[in-house]
This record gives sequence, C-alpha cells and structure tokens, in this order.
Amino acid sequence: MGAELRAGLYLMTAKGEAVLRRILADHSPSAVSYVVVARDKGIEQDCYDTITQLAKDAGIAVHDRQSVPNDLVQASLLIAVSWRWLIQTSTSQELIVLHDSLLPRYRGFSPLVSALINGDTEIGVTALIADDEYDRGPILAQSSVVIHYPITIAEAISTISPCYAELASEVLTKWKKGKANGKVQEDAAATYSLWRDEQDYFVDWSWDAERIRRFVDAVGNPYKGAAVHVDGALCRIIACEALPDVEIVDRVPGKVIFSHQGKPVIVCGKGLLRIQRLIDDSSGEDVLPLSKFRVRFTGLIK
Repeated sequence: MGAELRAGLYLMTAKGEAVLRRILADHSPSAVSYVVVARDKGIEQDCYDTITQLAKDAGIAVHDRQSVPNDLVQASLLIAVSWRWLIQTSTSQELIVLHDSLLPRYRGFSPLVSALINGDTEIGVTALIADDEYDRGPILAQSSVVIHYPITIAEAISTISPCYAELASEVLTKWKKGKANGKVQEDAAATYSLWRDEQDYFVDWSWDAERIRRFVDAVGNPYKGAAVHVDGALCRIIACEALPDVEIVDRVPGKVIFSHQGKPVIVCGKGLLRIQRLIDDSSGEDVLPLSKFRVRFTGLIK
C-alpha cells in the first residue's frame, strides 16, 4: 500500500487546521487526495476559510461537505477531525477518527468540554479505527497533556491541537509502512459524554462555585458562552471568579448576596461566584454594573 497511499481528510475547526498543517509539513501535498470541510455554526471561529485556503495553496482539491462530488479521487485512508456526519467508505478504505478524549473515557459528544467541566487534569486525543458504534473502535494511538486550572476552552483547544497534529501524521506514517493494528477498548472502563444544545449553555446555580467557574470557561469563546437570565434578559457570563463560602441561613442559589465594585457575587449550591464580565446576548454590550442590587440570576426558563 505504501507508495500508492493517498488520504482523504474530513476537517473542521482549529483542530482540523492543525492536522492539515502538520501533514503538509511532515509529508507532501501528493499524500492527500482531497480535503472535505464543513462550517460549525456553533462556534465563532470555525477555521473553514483557513482550511480551505491551506488546501488550495497546496494544490489539493477541497470540497464543502454539502457539495462533495460523487467521483472523488480514490483515497485508501480517510481521517476525520471534529467531524459529526456519517462518512461512507468502501471495502478498500479505512476510516480513522481523531477523538478529543483518552478513550474509552468520554465516548460521544463534546468530550473536551465535559472533561474541563469535570476538572480533569489530563486531556488528550485518541486515533481510532471507526466502528459501527461511535467511539468504540480499536485504538491506534493516543496523545495527552497535563493541564492546570483555571483554563478556558480556547486555551485547552490550543493545548490539545498539537496532539491532533501529531497523531494524524503518525497514522499516515504507519499506513505508508503497512496497515497498523489497533488495540481493542476496555468497555468496562468506558464513560459517555452527551450531545449538547442551546439549553446546555445555561448555568445550574445548584452546582458548587468552582464547577460553575469551570463551566463558564469551558463553554466560552469559541463557543457562545455560559447563559443566564438577569431580570428577564438573556446574558452571557464571560469571566467569573469562585470565592469562599459564607454562612447563609436561607440559601437560595442564584441570588446576589454582595456587590464588589459593581461586580455581583452570586450564591451557588456551595460557595460564591463573583461575575467579572457579563454581556447582553442580543447587543453584546456590558451589563455591569447592575442597575440594582436585588437581582436573581436564573437558568433556563421552561
């Protein structure tokens, strides 16, 4: 397979961009048959245009997911990064998925976000052979990094992107030398991360303050940001800080208890959270300082 191998790349987001840059640096444009890209409306900077331009500059055919031709140049190896749609393969093709968790932990959706909310101190990427059931295929390789909190999702993506690039280049190298064998996952150790939608942006004030702080950081830029209703207006918490608790005899999570230089301090299930920056979701304008003290921060209104 060696000299004839050509890869088809299905790429999205900054992780996909990092993979394409590394493959072009470590191999050559002739190793790639084509690139398929897609937009991610859930984030502000989806790197669609950058990936497209990189491929074009390298002389690689690039296609939007919604207009992929039926007569794609044959690719022996398919690599998917941040991809969320079914990829049809033939019997002569192998599909490798790069998943941003250390499988078998966090199978499923938004694993990096879940890991940050849960306070994991090690995050990573797994290259696995695609299987009929998502994220259960044999593992080819893994790459991990240690992180420290506080850390934003943007910082975590930047930290983990080299892991994607490293694994994609490693997989391509292995395939040039002959098909690599994967290691079967241990199902007993598996955990799952659920899909997320607009409702999942809302803060749950029953959580402890440290977890809410991690949540705010985990769903911030390039995502939409942690959501909360303030006097009926939808707002996004851009920055916050967890504070030590005080004794509250009639604890009601979500209520303002103090105001520090115009920055409200909110009661959580455990601990307190000081809001450093809060913006109106529709206008993008700063909401702080609040116009009044007696304010209740609420989550999803059903």
